[in-house]
Amino acid sequence: GGWLLLQNCHLGLEFLSELMDTIATTESMSEGFRTWITTEAHPDFPINLLQSSIKFTNEPPQGVKAGLKRTYSAVTQDHLEVSNMPQWKPLLYAVAFLHTTVQERRKFGPLGWNIPYEFNQADFSASVQFVQNHLDDMDIKRGVNWSCVRYMLGEVQYGGRVTDDLDKALLNTYARVWFGEHMFSEKFCFYKDYVIPKGKTVEDYLQYIEQLPVIDTPEVFGLHPNADITYQTNLANETLSTIVSIQPKDSSTGGGETREAVVQRLADEMLEKLPPDYNTHEVKAQLQKMGAIQPINIFLRQEIDRMQHVISRVRTTLTDLKLAIDGTIIMSEELQDALDNMYDARIPKLWFRISWESATLGFWFTELLERNQQFSSWLQDGRPNQFWLTGFFNPQGFLTAMRQETTRMNLAKGWALDSVVLHNEVTKMMKEDVVGPPPADIGGVYIYGLFLEGAGWDRRNSKLVESAPKV
Repeated sequence: GGWLLLQNCHLGLEFLSELMDTIATTESMSEGFRTWITTEAHPDFPINLLQSSIKFTNEPPQGVKAGLKRTYSAVTQDHLEVSNMPQWKPLLYAVAFLHTTVQERRKFGPLGWNIPYEFNQADFSASVQFVQNHLDDMDIKRGVNWSCVRYMLGEVQYGGRVTDDLDKALLNTYARVWFGEHMFSEKFCFYKDYVIPKGKTVEDYLQYIEQLPVIDTPEVFGLHPNADITYQTNLANETLSTIVSIQPKDSSTGGGETREAVVQRLADEMLEKLPPDYNTHEVKAQLQKMGAIQPINIFLRQEIDRMQHVISRVRTTLTDLKLAIDGTIIMSEELQDALDNMYDARIPKLWFRISWESATLGFWFTELLERNQQFSSWLQDGRPNQFWLTGFFNPQGFLTAMRQETTRMNLAKGWALDSVVLHNEVTKMMKEDVVGPPPADIGGVYIYGLFLEGAGWDRRNSKLVESAPKV
């Protein structure tokens, strides 16, 4: 009647089949016996064991209320009274609110953090321990050293994980706005109705947290209300994508075409439109004419190599898929994935891994043709007057090559690559208005294809405005 606990079973998948056989073939088993298995999601986990199990998932709390409730559920009364300083309880709550905020911003994607960071309980515990130590060592006459507290929270405890400069600036802004003598005043609030409660026991704090809103407006985290539109849209798309992926994959679609016939027709259309392979010798010859060692042309060669890899992979997959549908070759797991995804108008995993993100297969294939058109035109007709920046595999590499080129042009003036910085200016020209490169005395390049998310662009006054996402 005991319980068996097997942890991290994704590391021992071979044993699980043996476990399943043992459980299935055992003649007598106590009604009190249970087998508990902990595992990460893994594509090779035995499906029969998964189907015969009752499954639990430990999801992180969503929302400020749930996050604070989880944090304070782990706080004991002794911990709350570990310091007799009046600043201790408000600071503990403020750190808990900061911890919940940095985690909640992840759900907004790039609007929340440029890079998604794995903030966890260890960051909170280390921050609380620092605050406690700081108060214990504090000179009562001088009070809290707020510059030290802000630096430790924004640059070390939470900032130690952050690698992006703008993300670091955001964290330091939270630390500056929320942590200071002003946080002890009656008027202080993180956001309207989100204040620091005055409680003596853990129960007091939990009662206050319980009356917080279940659903938070993005403004609580310092975001525009439109950020919630993006989050809800992404959540709906993810849910619908999951529903589509678990639909039965029957060969027949009623009285109409079979799935295989639909995909075969689609494969024929795509193969017909797919650009030809690049000729290695012709590419080298054209680059030699343009100056093969120029940074921009080296970048072009790298982009063409990547595009050729995508074209080859798409051609091979489509050709093999047609043969597999006809029964000439065996339908492999990768080809089956391509069949299922193409039928659902999604990008096959084989292609997605080496390419770019896109909403549907149709948009993805159109972008393949447009990206290839930019490279082939550049190669055949020479350097274009403007560049589609978001049509590159490595936009950062393009900007670096442009900096290198500008530096070489100004060597006589004593310019060095390390000291050259990028300067951006949004022009009032439309794409069709560009008939030549930027003036030689200004230098640089014209680019297009950038998108704004969570803001709009006022073309007349050349400034950002608060509005729904626009191109």
